[in-house]
Amino acid sequence: MRITMIGTGYVGLVSGACFADFGHDVCCVDLDKSKIDKIESGIMPIYEPGLAELVANNVRAGRITFTTDVVEGVKDADAVFIAVGTPSRRGDGHADLSYVYAAAKDVALAVTKPCVIVTKSTVPVGTGDEIERIVAEVAPEKAIWVASNPEFLREGAAIEDFKRPDRIVVGCEGPEATKLMQDVYRPLSLNKAPLMITARRSAEMIKYAANAFLATKITFINEVADLCEKAGADVQEVARGIGLDGRIGSKFLHAGPGYGGSCFPKDTLALLKTAEDNEVPLRIVEAVVTVNDNRKRAMGRKVIHAMGGEVRGKTVGLLGLAFKPNTDDMRDAPSIAIVQALQDAGAKVRAYDPESVEQAKAVMSNVEFVTNPYAVAEGADALVLVTEWDAFRALDLKRIAGMLNAPILVDLRNVYPPADVAAAGLQYTGIGRAQ
Repeated sequence: MRITMIGTGYVGLVSGACFADFGHDVCCVDLDKSKIDKIESGIMPIYEPGLAELVANNVRAGRITFTTDVVEGVKDADAVFIAVGTPSRRGDGHADLSYVYAAAKDVALAVTKPCVIVTKSTVPVGTGDEIERIVAEVAPEKAIWVASNPEFLREGAAIEDFKRPDRIVVGCEGPEATKLMQDVYRPLSLNKAPLMITARRSAEMIKYAANAFLATKITFINEVADLCEKAGADVQEVARGIGLDGRIGSKFLHAGPGYGGSCFPKDTLALLKTAEDNEVPLRIVEAVVTVNDNRKRAMGRKVIHAMGGEVRGKTVGLLGLAFKPNTDDMRDAPSIAIVQALQDAGAKVRAYDPESVEQAKAVMSNVEFVTNPYAVAEGADALVLVTEWDAFRALDLKRIAGMLNAPILVDLRNVYPPADVAAAGLQYTGIGRAQ
């Protein structure tokens, strides 16, 4: 099939490359010429393990191309996926759909054969209806159908998630769109991936409801971790104990400094706005958003408390800045609020991250960025593990103890056993463990 992907951000580029790897003829379109030029030269706009190699392989095979020309990009397309940004709108928190609607209009005007326009971007319920109205207005003579196909890709594991998904959700309102979408995903039938065909509005809601539920699991275990610290329990044992219950499951029950990234903060807020517009209160999701926002800065205060309550003039070293490992994404990363809280208290901050330093420089000021984890520890008054990169899992703790000005390790991801830290001569502070 001929597939066009509008947008070469995280979702668009990963999806386009994977579709090409299945054997489809894919064209990725982006209006940002510099981004297209970089991709064509082998420089990816995001860090995602395996992506550069996947793109290069399919470029060599002639299965994927890149362009800034929408007309050329959608020529002869059977399916056009819209994968542009839907950031929170300034002022009210609603998802900003201006890029989605602009793309839909451009595509409708440019397509040359019957096709389906598919929203891959995360969009509120009813967005497909509005796209259908736009299409009918600007190209009433064309056979164009509209479908919803939300993505469920985890940053850092996106290629694996795309090729071996738990499920594929497709929202369609007619047999033509359904048939085209079944053809798009036929290569995955060998993996026995469930293709779930729903009403279009249901598909749009599934994405938001799924992300809100996962955000709730994270926030729940974070609050339980706070209680464990006071009550003398170990949150890792508690999480394992409840996660072994098949009704609950172990995923997203890892206590830490709060969720961030491109999806959960934005999508929970957008879901609340949709609920508000429909006069349906979502009290649980409201609490999740509030608790998570407060938790990030609270982690800064936790570090200050571990350092004796006074950090003015002291240096705090941070290991990890991205919101999670295996990505360079700094959007709503907990490290941002932690750094701000430390700086507000008068501390100096030094940091290292394997991939996100350049992105961090755009959202943090007065931070000393270094090139390896041991340089972070040199002469610091405390070392804080913020992001659980694999490169931080087996550090020489005795060496670090000798490099620190004060032997304090704050492990916000519970990577290290407290006994091992103590044996290395370090004072340990973790999450959800009796302090």
